[in-house]
Amino acid sequence: VDPVFMKLYPEEIFFRAFRSEDFDICECSLSSFTVKTAAGNNPYVGVPAFVSRMFRHTSLYVRTDRIQKPQDLKGKKVGLPEYQLTANVWARAVLEEDFGVKPSDIHWIRGGIEHAGRPEKITIQLPQGVRLDNAPEGKTISELLAEGEIDGFMAPRAPTIQSKNIGWLFRDPVEAAKDYFKRTQIFPIMHLIGVRRTLAEKHPWLPAAVLKAFEQSKAKAMAHLWDTSATKITLPFAEERVAEARALMGDDYWPYGVDSNRKTLESFLKHHHAAAPGDDEAVAVGVVGAGRPGRRVVVAGGHGAHRVEQHRERPVEVLAAAGEDDVLAPGLDDLGGVADAVVRRRAGRGDRIVHALDLEPGR
Repeated sequence: VDPVFMKLYPEEIFFRAFRSEDFDICECSLSSFTVKTAAGNNPYVGVPAFVSRMFRHTSLYVRTDRIQKPQDLKGKKVGLPEYQLTANVWARAVLEEDFGVKPSDIHWIRGGIEHAGRPEKITIQLPQGVRLDNAPEGKTISELLAEGEIDGFMAPRAPTIQSKNIGWLFRDPVEAAKDYFKRTQIFPIMHLIGVRRTLAEKHPWLPAAVLKAFEQSKAKAMAHLWDTSATKITLPFAEERVAEARALMGDDYWPYGVDSNRKTLESFLKHHHAAAPGDDEAVAVGVVGAGRPGRRVVVAGGHGAHRVEQHRERPVEVLAAAGEDDVLAPGLDDLGGVADAVVRRRAGRGDRIVHALDLEPGR
């Protein structure tokens, strides 16, 4: 193997990964990955190396001359570059869970941050009651915020135009994020690693090997970060910030793997399903990545009977009563060679694909 490494901005990676499938192994948006998996046409198998994580309290900017608290956003216009961006799923979760501001309470305006006319990478179905309009032609959401045409701004990047009347919704986003973690124990996941599905089918060992490589890389990076003899990043007070993070979140504050991140994944999938729903309530975490004995199928938030079904139409019945965390699918070890699976719920009008995350559980 002679890999060719390409260092690109996330927006370019995700666009090329899901529009033209340019990469064999790449960083993937958790939201776009989930949408494609739920649709049954994801070209990648997920590896639970969560290389990007971030508390998204810093993703919310407002007109400070008229928005003083999150509840003030009800009935207001908020700009965003794409509705289904991972950062925006988490930001909407904070607004709804902590402050009672539902997506349907806001009039969403979609547009580019720096360049006008940005489209959604992936087509989604918005929930009933959610209003989303495009920004006026030739206008960015940064311009609209500066001109006062919108009241808020939600994005993984800051507005490109600043003024005295533009600022964070949470005036101290670090303290807001620490409080959020103390209450929820959730450190939001942004990105995971994807392996081209055809390669994973041809070489079933590859996803596990990729996970092992990323785990070793993370261990080395953490060791360098904790070495106080000479700082490895150009940031003052790095030692103090690392100590604060470990005190709040534990020594392994950036965990990889499904088990260590199940609560975070379940929370994301619940809110993601609400943002781009199917016809049912179930979400799944840890769907089979490759058929091997002992693999688990975890169904979170489901009700009644669910079916885990591979594309070759050999179903395995799974009972997922509300409140159960782990469901061990009987006969899972008989599905040798399974490359992927989707989760469906028997609904009144037939089976409906629900939001699923196709991950290699690793260890």
